Amino acid sequence: MSEKTDKTEQQRLSVFKTYKLYVGGKFPRSESGRVYEVTDSKGKWLANAPLSSRKDARDAVVAARKAFGGWSGATAYNRGQILYRVAEMLEGRKDQFVREVADAEGLSKSKAAAVVDAAIDRWVWYAGWTDKIAQVVGGGNPVAGPFFNLSTPEPTGVVTVLAPQESSFLGLVSVIAPVIATGNTVIVIASENSPLPALSLGEVLATSDLPGGVVNVLSGKTAEIAAPLAAHQDVNAIDLAGADDVLAKELEIAAADNLKRVVRPQAVDYSRTPGIERLTAFLETKTVWHPTGALGASGSSY
Repeated sequence: MSEKTDKTEQQRLSVFKTYKLYVGGKFPRSESGRVYEVTDSKGKWLANAPLSSRKDARDAVVAARKAFGGWSGATAYNRGQILYRVAEMLEGRKDQFVREVADAEGLSKSKAAAVVDAAIDRWVWYAGWTDKIAQVVGGGNPVAGPFFNLSTPEPTGVVTVLAPQESSFLGLVSVIAPVIATGNTVIVIASENSPLPALSLGEVLATSDLPGGVVNVLSGKTAEIAAPLAAHQDVNAIDLAGADDVLAKELEIAAADNLKRVVRPQAVDYSRTPGIERLTAFLETKTVWHPTGALGASGSSY
């Protein structure tokens, strides 16, 4: 009986994970049904990832636009709570991300663990900024006259982000978190060669309190997906972090058609503590004037 049990255990087949896109809070396969092979740094097969089509990109824009009103209208405090909840979920699935980052970037388990820890800490860092950024970049402006003049930041809208190609998780978190922390919604094009951590992040977001459509994750050929998104009239901004110089130039030209805000690619050490540049990159400043009434000898009156 014991020998039979041992033999059965030895013959057990592995259950391979099926990776899917994350769009509108759901997990669709690519509209085209296509997939492509993802390998580790040594060429070993890891999984088949969905090969997103232009239709998938358009669907992601629709989902992001639908979610924008509710997410941008939420209080900054509430957004911070939700982002912190995502960090809690990431902490609970740390082992999975360590394994995927190690395979994706060719790191040892200890180095991959350090990267995952840094990514979770980065998410918490941005969660803490949600109700503080307005105090840093907004405020009252001095004017000559009986007026209040107040400037406040507001989210730009729907943002496309080309995730960094080499930093499959820490870089990914570093470009997604600041976009949604400030009330925008996002379409993420995962690293072409290492998309698995991004696709797994979608599973974490789906089981957190983040509303569906706030983050949408696509995988496939970066240039093929980015082109229609850069030209899309309902996309308000694009972060070219994962584009090379040639692709970045093409996408900038396409983005100019509806005056998208563009963040150009630049060399970034994602292990260093970021500034607030990516928070402010996707904010618009709204300035409001309000009369204060007659100015008397004792000062302003209402």
